[in-house]
Order: sequence, then C-alpha cells, then structure tokens
Amino acid sequence: MPTPEFVQHLRSRIGHDPLWLPGAAAVVYDDEDRVLLGRRADTGQWTLITGIVDPGEHPAQAIVREVEEETGVSVEVEHLVSIDVVGPVTFPNSDVCRFLSLVFRCRYLSGEARVNDDESMDVRWFSPDDLPPLNPLHRRHAENARYSTGVPDFER
Repeated sequence: MPTPEFVQHLRSRIGHDPLWLPGAAAVVYDDEDRVLLGRRADTGQWTLITGIVDPGEHPAQAIVREVEEETGVSVEVEHLVSIDVVGPVTFPNSDVCRFLSLVFRCRYLSGEARVNDDESMDVRWFSPDDLPPLNPLHRRHAENARYSTGVPDFER
C-alpha cells in the first residue's frame, strides 16, 4: 500500500509512535441502491472505500479521489453521514495511527467497478440486505447512510 509522502516524512521523525491523521470513507450507492465495497489486499477484509486526506485537501474531495483511485468509479458526494474517531490501528510495519474519519454518502456517476490499484484484491457492488462480513463500524455506516438525511451522526 502506498503511504502518502507527508506520512513518510512524519514517520522519519517520530518512528512508529501514534499519529493522528484525517481520514475519509465513502458509502457509495449506485442506481440500483447497491453499496460499493473493496476487499483489502493486506487483510482480505471487505470494507467501505477509505483513505487519508492529504494536507490542505478538503475531505469530500479526498474521498472522491480515493474512490476513483481504488475502484475506477466516479462519484459525487451527497452529504456527511458521520464523524468518528477510529483506532488505535497498528499496521503490519508497527506504525500506530488514530484517524478522525469523516464518512460521506456518495452517488455513483460513472465507471465500471474494478480493482484499480494495489490496495484491493476485489471490488464489488452489494445489495444492502446482503453485505459480506464487515467490521461493526463499517456495517453501521452502510446502514446509517442508507437512510441518512444529511445530519451527521457523532458521539456526544
């Protein structure tokens, strides 16, 4: 998985110590109300499409970029679904991160869903009633996005 250059620069200074990063996730619906998921190459787990927000990048623009880079699908952000703190996550190389994650409901515009980089081993559309095993947080996001009104869910 390519680590963003700015993260590599920070890691050269702090080693594996915990790092706080902005992230974004997409719950993408197509015209048949199916959800787009990717199967991670590193863990084999099905997940929402996620990514790190680059310095100065708007999170909504970041998730549009990430969906296209990872799946070949073009999307439009409809609204924010939730705001979460995720982690700590320890990566195979021992790097530790926590993420401020902004989850967006997105609408499919164009493109054929496919593995479009080395981060995924599979990419597919799923009926919301027939999702593969997902971690509880991603399952909750997929369910909440299905009926979300644009008022973000967050821990109070």
